[in-house]
Amino acid sequence: MDIKSVQDFEKGIKRVLITEEQIKNAIKEAGKEIDKLYDGRPILLVSILKGAFVFMADLARAVSVPCEIGFMCAKSYYNGTSSCGVVQITMDLEQNVKDYHVVIVEDIIDTGRTLNDVCKALRTRNPISLHVVTLLDKPSRRIVEFEPDISLFTIEDHFVIGYGLDCAEYYRNLPYIAEFNNEKL
Repeated sequence: MDIKSVQDFEKGIKRVLITEEQIKNAIKEAGKEIDKLYDGRPILLVSILKGAFVFMADLARAVSVPCEIGFMCAKSYYNGTSSCGVVQITMDLEQNVKDYHVVIVEDIIDTGRTLNDVCKALRTRNPISLHVVTLLDKPSRRIVEFEPDISLFTIEDHFVIGYGLDCAEYYRNLPYIAEFNNEKL
């Protein structure tokens, strides 16, 4: 991807799918759902980097239960618009999850491979409980059987950018979710 100007950057945005306001409202509701689920018990929010960092920051402010945060990095997309099919955990949690109610915070569930592998790895560490909340769910692309506990938006099979999601590391800073203009590639 060759972005040399704001005009090049903007050409990559085909159309807005989910507005900033819609995202804010959905996060407030997800925060209430998490508060109800844990009823005052402390949680560990685990962001899957890099894409979920924006979502987790806003979600952490939307919950009222005590929470810690942790980070993992699991990759399956490498500078393109489709999954390479190999999931690699490149950064692991610092916390020992056996004493935590763990809530994995993901940006998008596509094939399900990444989250399936991450959940398997964390379950072997015996957390008190394990739930998954995702900003976006794309069930039409699912290859493995995987369903999030909380999904804010279900989307069609578009390559999306914004609100933490990228294409070749660009577009994470958009305050909304947009469809990427594949003709720009």
